[in-house]
Amino acid sequence: MLARLPEVRAWQEPLYRDLHQHPELSHQERRTAGVIAARLRESGLTVHEGVGGTGVVGVLGNGDGPRVLLRADIDALPVTEATGLPYASSQEGVMHACGHDVHVTCLLGAADLLAGATDHWQGTVIALFQPAEEVGDGARMMVDDGLADLIGPVDVALAQHVGPAPAGHVAVCNGPVLAAADSMRITVYGRGGHGSMPQATVDPVVLAAMIVIRLQVIVSREVAATETVVLTVGSIHSGEKSNVIGDHAVLQLNLRTYDAAVRTAVLDAIRRVVVAECQASGSPREPEFELYDGFPPTINDDAVTDRVHSGFAEFFGSRVATMGAQAASEDFSDIPDALGAPYTYWGVGGIDEQVYRTAVDAGRLSSDIPVNHSPRFAPVIQPTLDTGTQALVVAGLSWL
Repeated sequence: MLARLPEVRAWQEPLYRDLHQHPELSHQERRTAGVIAARLRESGLTVHEGVGGTGVVGVLGNGDGPRVLLRADIDALPVTEATGLPYASSQEGVMHACGHDVHVTCLLGAADLLAGATDHWQGTVIALFQPAEEVGDGARMMVDDGLADLIGPVDVALAQHVGPAPAGHVAVCNGPVLAAADSMRITVYGRGGHGSMPQATVDPVVLAAMIVIRLQVIVSREVAATETVVLTVGSIHSGEKSNVIGDHAVLQLNLRTYDAAVRTAVLDAIRRVVVAECQASGSPREPEFELYDGFPPTINDDAVTDRVHSGFAEFFGSRVATMGAQAASEDFSDIPDALGAPYTYWGVGGIDEQVYRTAVDAGRLSSDIPVNHSPRFAPVIQPTLDTGTQALVVAGLSWL
């Protein structure tokens, strides 16, 4: 099947450059969806467009057998590109800074290879291209738009992500691989007044500062050392002028957890701390809490992961590594969870191997290698595309 890879590579590489040059933000991926649909039809798949807004699903039936879903996300980020590539983004302030253009290109290639070799496998391939991963609601929108009725039952779901690891290598992980993420907007209230007369006010800036300090104690003193929790206050805003004490402050924080019970306990603790600090400061109103941009945890099924790992080990040999759990988040799992299908999610390297090894040897990995969401993140085209395409084919054939 992979003997056709050079033929596929001939259109994959220019298609990748085109996608990278024309990134689209979440829920705006109309051009991208059109490119995907056209390529799927050319490969012979039945195409469904507009699923969940801008999602695309290609179905390739080939007799009775397992039904395998392969997923790629398609949206870009509000980042100004600084790679200097000749095919850099042509859209001001928008960039494929997370490698979703790689994911799309690899899945299109895998679908074409599978479609061109139906004598060698049996079952159904579902190539799913999901919008709006970056804002955490694209997967749910596809589910809510009737995905299950559209594609029918699914036996297994598979997905991958390119990252700052050596190109040509893949990495697997059993169990929790990506954290759940919750963003929270907290509004606390004071009593405004002149900066020269703080005694006549309830200063929301001081209140917010006390909350930030106290929140750090939740992780260090209320969570077991064996659990992984990341709690970050990313934004505080209050007032507009140096000599005016405002009447409220807004904090935005982000929480990363792997365990549902720990997540609930920490969210409860956040509310408890904020309410108590407001009372201690004499706040005239109860605080307000708003949860938004929630991502589910990604917890790989052990049996599915072992099966994919076995296929990878046979094909890639020493280029297979074990990946530790990451604090990053994804909404992929919303799809297999809604379909009742087990899943696994693996990593693909995208950094030139020599550049990566040199950075490691010099102790400059964190400074020299741009990571996802960086304006300098630029996976090398090869062997990244070949490896991602091969990985999807090998993983899919573990069932088909």
